[in-house]
Amino acid sequence: MKKSVEATGKTLEDAIKAAVDELGVDADSVSVEVLENPKSGFLGFRSVPARVRVSYEISNNEKIEEFLKGLLERMGSDAEITVTDEGENSYKVELHGSDMGMLIGRRGETLDAIQHITNYCMNKGDSSRMRISIDAENYRKKRDDSLVHLAEKVAAKVIKYRKNVTLEPMNAYERHVIHVALQDKNEVTTFSTGKEPNRRIVVAYSKYKSVPTEEE
Repeated sequence: MKKSVEATGKTLEDAIKAAVDELGVDADSVSVEVLENPKSGFLGFRSVPARVRVSYEISNNEKIEEFLKGLLERMGSDAEITVTDEGENSYKVELHGSDMGMLIGRRGETLDAIQHITNYCMNKGDSSRMRISIDAENYRKKRDDSLVHLAEKVAAKVIKYRKNVTLEPMNAYERHVIHVALQDKNEVTTFSTGKEPNRRIVVAYSKYKSVPTEEE
């Protein structure tokens, strides 16, 4: 994807500099198309300025940042955006600011929606699919840690009382975290029950695990 601007100047050099300054990029990274050469005219009358179109290729990092900036502005947020290229067309986005609770939402629902919208829009009509993960103030890691702690606590209860425990509704990703956290515990097995958005994890007692862990 290319971004371009047109600019004028007394000379070609002035026009190019004006365009580069507007784009905020290095002059060595742009391509220049001369739309009109400058003409001095007679005694300074009817002079024509130079006019150029300067273009440069926008990186995926810039495309993601530009899209998110517009989306967050519409949500009333001025959060800072940091995009990291993690290789293999995978990108990690960190959001920082004073009111991250609004962007995270209840149990991360708003953050998940922002991530879903960003992935959909960035990949629409593009054969090279990007994978974009969006986090705010390290929320996802904190949530993962709390889910693992919950899983271990519930598993201990199930083993002690030999009684199944059904957890609160969770999204597919959170259920996956619970499954993985308990997959190596021989005394318990996990499976999901119910329909979205009320699908829940059941942690069941199983002295010798015979039921395979459900893949989400």
